[in-house]
Amino acid sequence: MALPTLPDMLKSLIGTPSVSCTLDALDTSNLPVINLLAAWCESLGFKTDIRCVDEKRKKYNLLASLGTGPGGIILAGHTDTVPYDLDRWQTDPFKLSEKDGKYFGLGTTDMKGFFAVALEAVRRMQGQPLKSPVFILATADEETTMSGAKALATLGLPKARAAIVGEPTGLRPVRMHKGITMQSIRIQGLAGHSSNPALGVNAMDVMYKVMGELNTLRSELQQKYHHAGFSVPRPTLNFGCIHGGDNPNRICGACELQFDVRTLPGMSLDEIKHTIREKVALITAQENATFSMTDLFDGVDAFETAEDNELVRLAEKLSGYGAQAVGFATEAPYLAREKIDTIVMGPGEIDQAHQPNEFMRQDQIEPMIKYLSSMIQHYCL
Repeated sequence: MALPTLPDMLKSLIGTPSVSCTLDALDTSNLPVINLLAAWCESLGFKTDIRCVDEKRKKYNLLASLGTGPGGIILAGHTDTVPYDLDRWQTDPFKLSEKDGKYFGLGTTDMKGFFAVALEAVRRMQGQPLKSPVFILATADEETTMSGAKALATLGLPKARAAIVGEPTGLRPVRMHKGITMQSIRIQGLAGHSSNPALGVNAMDVMYKVMGELNTLRSELQQKYHHAGFSVPRPTLNFGCIHGGDNPNRICGACELQFDVRTLPGMSLDEIKHTIREKVALITAQENATFSMTDLFDGVDAFETAEDNELVRLAEKLSGYGAQAVGFATEAPYLAREKIDTIVMGPGEIDQAHQPNEFMRQDQIEPMIKYLSSMIQHYCL
């Protein structure tokens, strides 16, 4: 089988649903997309390895390798998309359409389109002897659990010199982003008649004290950590939603708070979660209440590649843009922790991600192909 044209690759990728969602009714397997990519990689001479990372939900990773030996470059991305609001789309989200110099479809930008661009770059390098290998890495479930990226540590990663995570950055290299975790704290008190507070333990009163401690912790973290490279240069802690009680004349028996923490490079999500748990345990013990703290999303670490890194400098030279920092999280930390020089860089704009009528500008495709071709030349030829 021959590798299809780039538009035909886009058409097939967009036309193959791979929605990741916490609601089972909307969640789909990404295996059909993985199989497509594997077949295309094999047509270019890659060896392919498909691994299941979640048997129940049928989620899979693909690692394809062209060439042998140490070093080389990884072109990486996720194969899933978010759900979609069909009534807000002006076209079928699963049919690639073209208008005004743009390709429309679910995943064009975030981020199936990157795989078509990466494979086209490899196609143009065919026939040139590789001194180091080229890898295509396609992961599962980035939009929900990050199960594909998390599995890389156990499934194994090649010892490449460099990795490009092709999230939409408008062709600008990104060398750092914040980390994030989402948490739930549930306070269990004791309901009773509101005429006598001594008849119960008001979980909302306890949560009020917990939120006070979290406010204090937020201030402490913002005083301790600062990074001028980010538009919001300090860590954040956001109270997202709260639920408690059932009637104004009853002592609130249970209360739940959901919040996120966004960290800067150098901060530890595990340490922050441990600190929060200790503070909540102390308050609830004093108030004769109990609590549970659970991961809504256990988290992605903050990411940073050094400003003077070889890959960063190369990407800046090719693109003409200085490396940037972004607020959204990616799979980059999972590659960087394996001692692989990593940046985030791809076609498309992040403000198109997760939106109705998602599109990729066609005039960003050819430049990205040329950048990837030059990177392959640098690291593999």
